[in-house]
Amino acid sequence: MRYFIQFAYHGKRYHGSQIQPNAITVQEVLQTALSLILKESIQIMAAGRTDAGVHARVMYAHFDFSSVLESGPLLYRLNAFLPADVVVQQIFPVPDDAHARFDAEERTYEYWVTGKKDPFLFDAAYYVKYPLNIAEMNKAATILVGHRDFQCFSKSKTDVRTYICDLRSAIWTTDEEKMVFTIRADRFLRNMVRAVVGTLINVGTGKTPLKDIPAIIESKDRSKAGISVPAKGLYLTAIKYPDNIINNHG
Repeated sequence: MRYFIQFAYHGKRYHGSQIQPNAITVQEVLQTALSLILKESIQIMAAGRTDAGVHARVMYAHFDFSSVLESGPLLYRLNAFLPADVVVQQIFPVPDDAHARFDAEERTYEYWVTGKKDPFLFDAAYYVKYPLNIAEMNKAATILVGHRDFQCFSKSKTDVRTYICDLRSAIWTTDEEKMVFTIRADRFLRNMVRAVVGTLINVGTGKTPLKDIPAIIESKDRSKAGISVPAKGLYLTAIKYPDNIINNHG
């Protein structure tokens, strides 16, 4: 039987979500816990991979297991075993051909920026000491939504077949303590959100004129875009699946 597992993690301690040799990852921690508790070697396939230091409020993965699972007792045992920075939120059966990565229809990320020194946001947001023009940053974000090829924001030497993304929304909002950039698309390139934020911050400080954004995108040149902002401010917040997979579990 195939199961989806919904989980969340604080990424500071991990070298990303995807398993790799000689480095602790979220996948390794989860697989170890599941295998020990279920007394069977479990391999999980996540909806995607996050880089070192990136957080996920919601992440999904699938795994196969030969027997029917009682999710309540399993959730309790898993969360008692897992470290404090990883939590399993739910486990539920899905169709045998459901795939956590390939069936995901949409992903949403947030990036947090603070304009003041705040010890409580030190590990949660990127501190920018210069004033930011949110209105100009939102105008630049609107320009992004009108494009599809985002090679200029992609990490170099990546193995993707296409740089085309269906970017559905991108907006800056503010609250009493921080600025939040929310971006939603069918897929994201490696390092894309952090490079987008770095570019928009350049617009907000006046370093990059708003009129230059279309040319930066059309250049397909990573060096033309802004810096990649720190991982600590990036959060995967939502993943959308077809109703026949999530059903009443989403």
